[in-house]
Amino acid sequence: MEEMRKIGLFFGLCWWCAASFGQPTDKPYNVVFILSDDHRYDFMGFMDKVPGLETPNMDRMAREGAHLQNAFVSTALCSPSRASILTGQYAHTHTIVDNNAPLPEGLTFFPQYLQQEGYKTGFFGKWHMGNMDGSKQPGFDQWVSFRDQGVYYSPTFNINGEEVKQPEGSYTTDLLTDYAIDWLNSLDDGQPFFLYLSHKGVHAEFNPAERHRGTYKDMPVICPPSMYLTATDSSRHMGIETPYDGPVNPDGIPEWVRKQRYSWHGVDYMYDGQIAFEDFYRQYCETLRSVDESIGAVIEWLEQQGLAENTLVFYMGDNGFLFGEQGLIDKRNAYEASMRVPLLAWSPKFVRPHTQIKQMVMNVDIGPTILDLAGIAKPAQMQGDSFLPLLQNKPIEGWRNKVFYEYYWEWAFPQTPTIFAIRTDRYKYIFNQGIWDTNELYDLQTDPYEMNNLIRDPASQEIAGQLKKELWDWLESTDGMQIPLKKIYQRRNDHRYRGTY
Repeated sequence: MEEMRKIGLFFGLCWWCAASFGQPTDKPYNVVFILSDDHRYDFMGFMDKVPGLETPNMDRMAREGAHLQNAFVSTALCSPSRASILTGQYAHTHTIVDNNAPLPEGLTFFPQYLQQEGYKTGFFGKWHMGNMDGSKQPGFDQWVSFRDQGVYYSPTFNINGEEVKQPEGSYTTDLLTDYAIDWLNSLDDGQPFFLYLSHKGVHAEFNPAERHRGTYKDMPVICPPSMYLTATDSSRHMGIETPYDGPVNPDGIPEWVRKQRYSWHGVDYMYDGQIAFEDFYRQYCETLRSVDESIGAVIEWLEQQGLAENTLVFYMGDNGFLFGEQGLIDKRNAYEASMRVPLLAWSPKFVRPHTQIKQMVMNVDIGPTILDLAGIAKPAQMQGDSFLPLLQNKPIEGWRNKVFYEYYWEWAFPQTPTIFAIRTDRYKYIFNQGIWDTNELYDLQTDPYEMNNLIRDPASQEIAGQLKKELWDWLESTDGMQIPLKKIYQRRNDHRYRGTY
């Protein structure tokens, strides 16, 4: 009987834990949204992609919370992606289609709805969306930002409209974290808050904190198998090549991709030849370390204040980043390392440990999800949806089984064309707009490195035609049939035609 009683108590305790987990508290949930710049989806320690890479706080978020394994941006470029996060809209809707496009009138950012419900809101970091002076924007009670892309060392911050020079030698990632925590300390007890901590790191050109500089000088540099598909006789081989025995179709590589190999965004002339690939790779990883430390500092503050169980913390990258895929670096294109991003969620009361979410989510879903947590219905103009139930392992009927992608040609980087794409769990179709070149179709199950373009494969014509139709139907149904052009007065600055009009 005693043994049966113990078993009954055990299962009763398990039932109580399951029933109480994720239940709302008697207070509104606080939300922390930490955004990094250009952090690719698989450069986190627990992903076992990069030997020696240490991200203990990201690892902790994944271990104790949720890892959203298939998170994507609708445009892999800073300003459009950040606008999509804040508005819940695609780039062709909010029209901030490049890094120079102005903010149109009438946009509403989701923190404005939080303010209406009594939340205190604070923004700390890189805005870089529609304005270049770092001035205060709607939706935030507290504002700390900077001009344009900012700098890593000794920055000048715009603090609630006042330009404030920071101490010489100070590091931007650390400063933003300190300002954010100081603001949190200033809030009244019990007042719900939304913190948006928007880091400059790990945007190029990478510049790690002094304490991290050189710590990865001996890190092995792992090159993807597609890095040398476009190599020429003058291409330098570097790092450790990833063995690959899967399908390859060199004839299916678009010409614009081949030509881009020798450009600002290509491995043979990266950043106009200013830095070696190996240094570039290692400095990126070193710069990431302070971003990871920032996550840890915020979580530690929440725990010290007894607020961890009443707060949901998100960590996300605004874009992916290529390290040699198809012979390219950076982002903009629709290849996996460009459009796929890290996304983690941590909340001891709300999210079970070791939660792995395979459903596809997008940056346009962030606003609806955070509003949902606050009990605010999704505004009609938002095109994303709340994935809040997924964080609690609850199904969402009719959840998306595909994501859409768009990138619009920029005068500053003319080597990449306008691109539209659709990605399902298995296939990706890429439409290269406005150039005489091939489109692309990849079977991601058999070809995860996107090295075997099936666009001319007779057996793949039906799926290619279906995906192309769905892509253009999406553009039409979301009023995306007109490319939102922006005026260009500047001289060209690409290395082939620099200085000309």
